Amino acid sequence: MSKNLNVINKRVDDIPLLCAFFKQMGVQSLLDQHFPTHGNWQGLSLGWVAVVWLSYILSQADHRLSHVQPWAEKRLETLRGCTTDTLRALDLTDDRLQAVLRYLSDDGAWSAFERELGSHLVQVYDLKPRTARLDSTSASTYCGINPDGLFQYGHSKDHRPDLAQVKLMLSTLDPLGMPIATEVLPGNKADDPLYIPAIERVRSTLNQSGLLYIGDCKMAALSTRGVVVANQDYYLCPLSVTQLAALELENYLSPVSSGQQALTSIDYDYADGSTKQIAVGYETPVTRSTTVNGQVVSWTERLLFVRSTAVAASGEKALLSRLEKAQLALAQLHQPKRGKKRLTNLLSWQEAASAIVQSYHVQGLLQLDYQVSHTKRLVRGYRQRNPRIVSESQIRLVVRVNDPALNRQINLLGWRVYVTNQPAQQLSLADAVIAYRQEYLIERGFGRFKGFPLSLSPMYLQREDHVIGLMRLLSIGLRILTLLEFSVRRNLAAQKQKLAGLYAANPKRATANPTAEQLLAAFDDITLLLIDAPDRTYVHLTPLSPLQQRILSLLCLTLEIYTQLSIDDAVP
Repeated sequence: MSKNLNVINKRVDDIPLLCAFFKQMGVQSLLDQHFPTHGNWQGLSLGWVAVVWLSYILSQADHRLSHVQPWAEKRLETLRGCTTDTLRALDLTDDRLQAVLRYLSDDGAWSAFERELGSHLVQVYDLKPRTARLDSTSASTYCGINPDGLFQYGHSKDHRPDLAQVKLMLSTLDPLGMPIATEVLPGNKADDPLYIPAIERVRSTLNQSGLLYIGDCKMAALSTRGVVVANQDYYLCPLSVTQLAALELENYLSPVSSGQQALTSIDYDYADGSTKQIAVGYETPVTRSTTVNGQVVSWTERLLFVRSTAVAASGEKALLSRLEKAQLALAQLHQPKRGKKRLTNLLSWQEAASAIVQSYHVQGLLQLDYQVSHTKRLVRGYRQRNPRIVSESQIRLVVRVNDPALNRQINLLGWRVYVTNQPAQQLSLADAVIAYRQEYLIERGFGRFKGFPLSLSPMYLQREDHVIGLMRLLSIGLRILTLLEFSVRRNLAAQKQKLAGLYAANPKRATANPTAEQLLAAFDDITLLLIDAPDRTYVHLTPLSPLQQRILSLLCLTLEIYTQLSIDDAVP
C-alpha cells in the first residue's frame, strides 16, 4: 500500500466481561428502577454510569472521581459496545459521579434496592443460603471529625486511633462471602447493638427462617441471641471473658482435668488431602431465657468447650519461656551492677521481685522465699573512732515453681467457649468449630473492600453523603467479585476439573479455586485496533486465548461480548 496507515490501539481488557456480568446480575436495571433521577438528568442513565464507574474501579483499583472521564475517553468504542451507543465521556464527569453518590446515599431507596438485588441474586445463582456471617470494620479518613455526623473517633481496626473513621456493618452469605446487607454508621458506634438490625435486614432480604448466623463475641449478647431464637433462627458465636469468667471456665473444665469428661477430637481436611487434628472439645446444655418485645423467650443452648491444639501448644511454650526469664531475672537480683540500686532491706527485695513477676505475667506461678540472716562483725577503731560492733542483714531469695498452679494454668490454655442453639443433629461440635474458623470469608471481603481492588482506603472524599454513596457502590463491586469467583469454582467442581494458566511464574500450575482477581487479570492483554484506511476505518480485536475462552464459558458468558466490538471488522 502506498499510503501509511494510522493504527490506534485501544485497551479492552476485562471491561466487556465486567459489564456483561453486571447485566447478568441485573445491577443497571435495578439501580435505574430504585433511584429515579431528576427531570434535568440527561445522557447516560444512573444505572449505566454506576456500572461503568464500577468497571473502572475494578480494573484500575482506584475510586477517584476525576480519573474516570479520561479513562473513558480512551475506551469509548469498547464502553459503547458494552453499554449503549449514546455513551459520551461527558457522562462520566466528576460532577455526574458525585450526583450518583448523592442518589445512593438515600437510605430508603438503598434499602429497597439492596433487598431486591439480594433476593434476585439468590434466585439467579441458586445460592440456597443456610449460613450468614456478620461483622464490622472501620475505615479511616483525614477529613477530621464531625461531632454530630459520620466521621468520629472510635476503636480503629486500621490501628489509627488518631484519625476520624466511619464504620461498615457487613452481612455475607457462606460459602461465597457475598454481601447481603450493608450498613454505613458513625465511627464511634459500638458493635454490640449493630447485630440485631443487621439480622433483621438479612431476614427481610432472604425472607426465610432456619438460617445460622455466625458472629464474634460481640454478637453473643443475650438480647441478640434471644432475638435470633424468637425469629426461629440459629446462632453461633464465642463468649468473651466478661460473659464467662476464668474462674467459671475452670469450674466447667474441672471434669476434664480429673479425667471424668471425655473429649471429642476435631479434625480438619486440608486441600492437599491430609487430615489433622486441630482441636478437642465437649459440650453441655444449659437453659437460657430473656425478654424479646415484652415476651419471655426460653430455649436450650449448647455450650461448646473447645481447646485449640495449636493455641494451647504456643501458649504453653510462651508461658514456660516467660517463667524461665522471670526466674533468671530474680536470680540476678543480688548481683551488683553499675547504675543499679543496691537492695539493702527486705522491703526493697520484695518490691523488686514483685515488679519482675508482674512484668513477665507469672503471678501465682512462683513461690518466693526470702531467707534473712543477721550477722555481727567488729569494726576496728581508727584515730578518733572507737571500735564498734555492726549488725548486718543478708537476704537470700529462693525461687520455686508452684507446680500445681502452673499445671492448672497450662490446662486452661487454648480453651474457648462457643454458644449455639442449633441442634447437634444439624450442627455437630466439629462442624461448629470449622464453621466459625471460616471467619476469613468476611475478613477477606473487608480486605478487598478497603484494599485491592475496591480501594476504599485512602479515602479521597470529604462529604458524608458522598462517603455513604461510595461505600454502598463498592459493596456492589464486592458482590461481583464474590459471585464471579463462586461461579467459576462451582462449575469447575461440577466438571471435576482445574484451571491452568493463571500463574505467570508457572503456567502449567492448575487450581480448582481461582480468585476473582486472577480471573480478571487473565484478560489484561486484549486490545482493539482501529486502522484508518482511505475508504474506511477497520476495527480488529485481538483473538481471545483458550484460557480466556474457558473462563467465559465457566461464567456462562458468550464470546460475543468481545467479538461484537469488531463486527464485520470494519466501520464505514
